[in-house]
Amino acid sequence: ALSSVRRQVFIEEQGVPAEIELDVADATATHFLSWDWQGKPVACARLLPEGKVGRMAVLPDWRGQGLGDRLLQAAITEAKARGWFELRAAAQASVTGFYSRAGFEPVGDRFEAAGIEHQMMRIFL
Repeated sequence: ALSSVRRQVFIEEQGVPAEIELDVADATATHFLSWDWQGKPVACARLLPEGKVGRMAVLPDWRGQGLGDRLLQAAITEAKARGWFELRAAAQASVTGFYSRAGFEPVGDRFEAAGIEHQMMRIFL
């Protein structure tokens, strides 16, 4: 279900190559998924064992309604429950404000990944 959201947002909308979008890290990740009232997946995120949140995606018609905020907070809550002291995110440069609102701060220089400018960010839990 979550791959349908990620395909639409990352592969179709942003042009990320399919072979790098769906990766082996999915097998060990904890996944978060939001559904609409008809049971269709509309937003997702994943939490990796190495202390990183990512692959946050919200379908276009559902953006601006707080789904991303709730998914990010769910990931932060899970990281705290695991006893982690820090959570990182490789944020697309265009959405660093989203992560900043949740308490994340930029770390280091911006970098390119999948043809998109990113900024590593972290929050101390």
